[in-house]
Amino acid sequence: MASRRRIAPWIALAVGAVVAFLFVILASAKNDTTETAATPLLGKTAPAARGTTLDGDEWDLTRRKGSWVVLNFFQSSCVPCKEEHPELVRFAEQQAALGADGAELYTIVFSDDSPEAARKFFEDNGGDWPVILDERGSIGVSFGVNQVPETWIVSPGGVIVYRTIAKVTADTLSAQVQQFREATQ
Repeated sequence: MASRRRIAPWIALAVGAVVAFLFVILASAKNDTTETAATPLLGKTAPAARGTTLDGDEWDLTRRKGSWVVLNFFQSSCVPCKEEHPELVRFAEQQAALGADGAELYTIVFSDDSPEAARKFFEDNGGDWPVILDERGSIGVSFGVNQVPETWIVSPGGVIVYRTIAKVTADTLSAQVQQFREATQ
């Protein structure tokens, strides 16, 4: 019994040291905003995607051919979506400043979100690009999205060139679009 009393503080100290080490490692880890995931869609024609905007207009991805298109899958209660939203606002402003050469941004509202919640989010947080409702989940399924946020870039030819499964920044997203634009010139 006496030996247990002598060992217990050392065990507690070792466990505490391991926990402290893990805390330091996790706290200092860089948040990678370019995390990607394998997808069989990369380099292929984007799936058919049709929906209705929050404004009630019909939207069809195939009608966007000729433009760089950025699709951001979103849900109004998603914390990372809320955190990245100011960056998307900045990205939209950056692209608008490029005029006809700027990419078009579309938010695809994940199927388990309500139109009312999405509308309120955009009213409260800004963003004047089209917001597409995916009420049946067909767009998300076509792209293989199972978690938000997720962002895709589609070339003017309708080919998927980029997918990220993490929060984006305006500068990173603009740089990606520009890199693909230069590669196709």
